[in-house]
Amino acid sequence: MKKNLLLLALLVSGFLSAQEELKLNITDALALKTLHISYEHYFDEQTSLGVSGIYNFEKESSDFRYNEDFVLTPFVRHYFSTQSLWNFFGEFFFSYSKGDEENLAPATDIDYSGGALGLAFGYKYSAPGGFTVDTHLGLGRYLFGKGTPTLIPRIGVNVGYQF
Repeated sequence: MKKNLLLLALLVSGFLSAQEELKLNITDALALKTLHISYEHYFDEQTSLGVSGIYNFEKESSDFRYNEDFVLTPFVRHYFSTQSLWNFFGEFFFSYSKGDEENLAPATDIDYSGGALGLAFGYKYSAPGGFTVDTHLGLGRYLFGKGTPTLIPRIGVNVGYQF
């Protein structure tokens, strides 16, 4: 019992003492009327685990909008450098989304929900005071779900704060 409590205490203290980051995707917020917020937890200087959520406020009648109305994306990032303020990273993500795909033949929309796996790459700037900016570009492929599109993009410019 004491070993289990000690292990739990070590895990919790390690999790609480690690660096965290909260960020907003400004390209989605400004250009697409979409709220895209991410949380990232750093295990060390080169590895992080995070989750990203998208909620689409744009009306379906709009000329340009995401097909997805809601997206939840857990991700794992590996930063390839720790020596500079700008770091290149690779990301593996799983994305669960709900939305509607336009069917061109009868001109109707098909509601769908499905999951996709994908990869993304990007650069991140981390200022000494905690301010961060990252850009990323990636693509995922839907693995399950009925009526899903083939691919899901992961694109954006995030502005955030590390604490």
